[in-house]
Amino acid sequence: MSGRDRAGFRLMHVHAHPDDESSKGAASTAKYVAEGVDVHVVTCTGGERGSILNPKMDRPGILENIHEIRRQEMERARDILGVRQDWLGFVDSGWPDGDPKPPLPEGCFGLMDVAEAAAPLVALIRSFRPHVVTTYDENGGYPHPDHIMCHKISVFAFEKAADPTWRPELGEAWQAAKLYYHHSFSWAKISALHAAMLEHGLESPYGERLENWKRDPSWEARVTTRVECGDYFGVRDQALLAHATQIDPDGFWFAIPRELQQKVWPTEDYELVVSHVASSTPEDDLFAGVQPDA
Repeated sequence: MSGRDRAGFRLMHVHAHPDDESSKGAASTAKYVAEGVDVHVVTCTGGERGSILNPKMDRPGILENIHEIRRQEMERARDILGVRQDWLGFVDSGWPDGDPKPPLPEGCFGLMDVAEAAAPLVALIRSFRPHVVTTYDENGGYPHPDHIMCHKISVFAFEKAADPTWRPELGEAWQAAKLYYHHSFSWAKISALHAAMLEHGLESPYGERLENWKRDPSWEARVTTRVECGDYFGVRDQALLAHATQIDPDGFWFAIPRELQQKVWPTEDYELVVSHVASSTPEDDLFAGVQPDA
């Protein structure tokens, strides 16, 4: 456990749906909270078009009330992680399934004008005044329309929040120091975990996935920052389990023993995209080069 005092630092994560804050960067979130960082999660949609991914929760009354249930799940995860959280209030686009893919539903987040959808995020950035903002890469981490739109509004809001001429009624301009993208899964990480499972005589859940993996070395090379947070994988797992409609406790999220994860890949990985402070890469800290408020 870290004994660092990070009072005065502020970190904002922008996510598409409830549960994303627990499946992407949750251990580093818990680490920074334990060190005194003020962490704010922004959730763009309510996840109301999400499926029930945990068969134990596939029972009458759940899908009919999925919006309210997912809000309650988010509240539990928020408390476990020790963060504050705001909803932007946009409508989940759902996953367009089919070939060709069907059009997105009218009024959903994925179809919104970027400037319009970014406005409430700009207001939150100007109010919370984060030093560091994280979001998804241009492909959304995976190409869900809400993840891609989350990327678009985050990049837009990061820039416009610092522009005093853009929507001044949304608050006093604030320049966040750094913008990062999550890199939750990589070939290097998955192959290392796969090899460790086989070495210990355990069945790996990643064999078929690795066989079909189309590697992109240029994408893998984009990781700049690895935050050591293995001590907080347990907090991450509890936050994941709070999203009971989405996370199967017997599913792939927990197929690798935590002790093995801590030994083989004890970091969460990020890409530094914009920095307004002096910091050299590779980094081991999202706040490298950042000075806290007096």
